[in-house]
Parts: sequence; structure tokens; C-alpha cells
Amino acid sequence: MPYIRCRYVALVAVIALTYVISLNAQNVEGLTEEQMKDFLLNAKVINNKQSNKGITRPYVLTLSNGSLVHDASFQSVDVYKPLMRFDDGTTEMNYRDCYKYNLAAFELAKMLGLGDMMPVTVERKWKGKRGALSWWLPANMDEERRRKDQIDPPDAEDWGKQWNKTIVFMELVYNTDLNVGNLLISEDWHLWMIDFTRAFRLYTTLRKPEDLIMCDRQLLQRLKQLDAAALKRKTKNWLTNREINGLMARRDKIVALFESLIAEKGEKKVLYD
Repeated sequence: MPYIRCRYVALVAVIALTYVISLNAQNVEGLTEEQMKDFLLNAKVINNKQSNKGITRPYVLTLSNGSLVHDASFQSVDVYKPLMRFDDGTTEMNYRDCYKYNLAAFELAKMLGLGDMMPVTVERKWKGKRGALSWWLPANMDEERRRKDQIDPPDAEDWGKQWNKTIVFMELVYNTDLNVGNLLISEDWHLWMIDFTRAFRLYTTLRKPEDLIMCDRQLLQRLKQLDAAALKRKTKNWLTNREINGLMARRDKIVALFESLIAEKGEKKVLYD
């Protein structure tokens, strides 16, 4: 009899877990940004494992609020060095590797109309450490695998548009850790940008201005309208004044570059909708 009861309890547990997972699959796509934020901030951590990808090896946390189960990526890295020497012999002054930049990147992306290319991200404390907690994305592969396996996108024009938005954003935030493993691709070929812990440098120059060849028309307009005071309000807990000043200087150069290209080649060859 005890054996039968144990089997019954185990069966109920399996059914309950299946129900939660099913509910998760049905509801995740319909969640608003605010609902995702509330879940990330308040749901209970029921499991965790450390990723084997990336230098900082972020944790994958499984969260549950009783009716929904979903994963999230947790990064708590916060390192500053006056001078950083890399293995390839290069150096960087005022080196920073910080989770706060993930939060700033998410807010900036929304201001530029690129919020749908970034995971919803909040600041949360876990195991005594503050970090950036990002909604786990429905990625089918990353850009690294796409290139390795030579998989062509089904719509080259749409892919090109997404790619150009990404390049503009990366130049704006001066992401020094731009690698193809941080560009995720969903099953429907939507491009996602993740991991900005080495972005928002103080430089007022662009990293690779030669890569800026085309721009989304609305993105360029939003760049022109980007206000330093508004950006400061949105990112006051994560960016310094010097970091914002550097970003705004790069914004000016990006806008000037595209205006020069438009004057040289014409709008149709530089801007797209």
C-alpha cells in the first residue's frame, strides 16, 4: 500500500509539472514587458546552473511563480581595472566589465525603437549578489553556428535590415565584446542582441565606421532625437556622466556619417523602412 501511494504521489507531481510547463508554453508569448519584469523580479528561483559559454559564464536560473516556469540569464560581473592587458598584447584604459551595462543597453534600445531586439532585463539580487537578470530568449541558434553551418536566412533583405540595426547599435554603445555568439536567432529568424557587459566605453570615436553603410529610417530619426538628459534619467543607476557623454559624442558621429552618405549616394541607397 505505501508503494502504491508513493506511485500515486509521483504521478500527481508529474501531472502538475506537465501542467505548469504547458501553461508556460501557452502564455509566454502573450506576456507584456511589465509582466515579464514582474516575473523576473518576484518569481522564485527553483533551479540554477552555470553556463559553459562566455568568459563570465553567467548562470541560467529557472524561475517559477506557481503558474509559470521560465528561465533567465543572471550576470553579476563587476570588474574595473585602470589598465587591462589582454592575451593578444592589446591594452585598454579604464577597463570595465559590468552587469549594469546590460540594463542600460535594454533601456537605450527601447528609446531607439529596438526594444524587440533585446531581452527584457531587470536588476535583481541572488545569493547575495546584485546582477542583471534577463528573460531567456526562444533562440534556435546563434550567429556563430549560422556562419559555421553556412545557413542562409530565408529572407536576405529582412536579415540585412536587422543586421544593419545591430551594427548601428553596437557602434553607438561601443561594445568591445561584439562576437557572433552574442547574436541569437529565433526560429522565425528574428535577431536578438545579448551581453553588453563590455560596452559603454568612454571613447568619443567609432570602432568601425566603415561598417555603417545603411540605416533604418526611423532609427536614424530616433538617434537624432536622443536626449542626453532623458538617457541619464533612464540609466542613472547604471551609467556615469562620462559614459553618457561618450555615447552622445558617438551618436553625433553616426548621424553625421549617415548624412554624409545620403548626400553622396542618395537616400534610397542609405536609408530603408
